[in-house]
Amino acid sequence: MKKIKFLLVLFNAILIVSCENETKKLFVGTFSENNSEGLYSFLFNTDSGELTYKKVEVKIKDPSFLTISTNKKFLYVTKRTNEFVNSKGAVSAYKIEENGLKEMNTVGTGGGYPCHVGVSEKGDFLAASCYSDGSLSIYNVQEDGSLSANPQYINHKILDSIKKAKAHASIFTPDGLFTADLGLDAVKRYVHDGNKFIPHSQETLDLPNGAGPRHFKFNATKAFLYVINELNSTITVFKRNEIGEYKTIETIPTVAKNYTGENFCADIHLSKDGNFLYGSNRGENTIAIFKINNSTGQLSLVGRSSVHGNWPRNFSIDPTNNFLLVANQKSNNISVFRRDKKSGMLSFLHDVKLPSPVCLQFLEN
Repeated sequence: MKKIKFLLVLFNAILIVSCENETKKLFVGTFSENNSEGLYSFLFNTDSGELTYKKVEVKIKDPSFLTISTNKKFLYVTKRTNEFVNSKGAVSAYKIEENGLKEMNTVGTGGGYPCHVGVSEKGDFLAASCYSDGSLSIYNVQEDGSLSANPQYINHKILDSIKKAKAHASIFTPDGLFTADLGLDAVKRYVHDGNKFIPHSQETLDLPNGAGPRHFKFNATKAFLYVINELNSTITVFKRNEIGEYKTIETIPTVAKNYTGENFCADIHLSKDGNFLYGSNRGENTIAIFKINNSTGQLSLVGRSSVHGNWPRNFSIDPTNNFLLVANQKSNNISVFRRDKKSGMLSFLHDVKLPSPVCLQFLEN
């Protein structure tokens, strides 16, 4: 009898561990429309691709972009608010706990409404990109994950007197900070001088007039930089040279040659093995799929996949690299695709309904 009880306990323990290994937590940011309640979470089954246990994590207005610290302890969320003087928005810091999110603090941007937040690898800096006034708000992050008051404010408007600045995304690297400015058709570079962030020796990576750089990704070695351009529906590839500067090597379209409608690119991601690149097309409503030449960094088109929805603002590859999930803002659904690791192609599985989903972030990556 004791042996039977022991075996039952052991079986249950194995079952619990197995279930835990098959599910990963997914946070979903939304726009506060179509009866959205704010910031949601799901459990994602990495075997079947099912999304279950939908939960409202925080009732917050327009949590349109989320990012998670490298140590997986903290979640940072943009929001629109007028509660701070001279700020149209703010960033909220949350501690990720077993039973939910605990708010640490919320700090105004000192400028416009933030549409993106990026956290440094060490977790000591956070940059909020503010589209509405073309500014950056750079925060010191405290040990408890909270944000310091009075972030460094950088206004791109003073850097260009002709075009209208629209900062859209920021990423920290060992070289400093990169920021895509959609309005200036440029990726700006900054470096920390021990006190604050100042322009890098290569201040600007220029793109063609009217390109509208929106989001970007580096490959694992930072040898190549991939920028998706919202306004002319292209991806531009930059290569790092021997002195650490990035130079353009190619620009390729994201939409089909016979597509004649309007299109606005949105998000971009690389597969975790570095072999494929994906970009979302709002209008054509597709995910464009490219094979990466790991020697040259150049791209070759593999195909396109319908997003089975409308207006794919954001998407994410799951921690197993086997699935790709798309947040379709206007059709109020999240589409789930199985990803072929060898070909890069996507196979639609199913979708779940959710009001105005605009950002997907897995707790694990």
